Amino acid sequence: MSHDRAATVQRGNYASAGDFAYAALRREIMEGRLTRGQRLREQELSSMLQVSRTPIREALSRLQAEGLLETLPRTGLAVADLDDAAVVELYETRVALEGTAANLAAHYANPRDISLLRALLVDEEAAPNDAPTLQLLNRAFHDALYAAAHNRFLLKSVAALHDAVTLLGPTTLADPARREQARAEHRRIVDAIERRDPVVAEAESRAHVRNAFPLRKAMRGR
Repeated sequence: MSHDRAATVQRGNYASAGDFAYAALRREIMEGRLTRGQRLREQELSSMLQVSRTPIREALSRLQAEGLLETLPRTGLAVADLDDAAVVELYETRVALEGTAANLAAHYANPRDISLLRALLVDEEAAPNDAPTLQLLNRAFHDALYAAAHNRFLLKSVAALHDAVTLLGPTTLADPARREQARAEHRRIVDAIERRDPVVAEAESRAHVRNAFPLRKAMRGR
């Protein structure tokens, strides 16, 4: 992690050095610059973020409590990885939650929600073939889908899910064929929501998640 990258999270925006360190390290994990299995050393992180080891230790403890870090034998603290069973469970959960979100959105999405989803489809079409950009746009689309469901309990359920998805590694949208397939799937989901067709919206959303799973397994080398 470079000083320039760390600087994108501004120290002055946080009440304490611990909060700053937590936000900076969490962003590095979320954006894939700290990768699964990578060891984290307090002294190195302290030097990179230019804070003492005490706030670094506090930040690492918080990230570990969230499941983003784990303690490995003979290695120490590292960015968490997911085993095969956990990946299967994660995708099963995504299928269920995203299907539910699309179903509810078809019932409750308002014109503003649908306009945002449509705008994101346009952004996806115009986006460069740059994996980080595509990942951010994809996250924005799915966040908008969940928001369009207008269900506070569903929104609470997806926070940990998003963190776990990040631990899977590079986005499947880096694959050109999957990228085009996903864009078409997104369009069909939004079309069904706009038609107020919850059955089709849910089916398309579930299929969207399932279709990414074989590529994810291949990318992990399983």
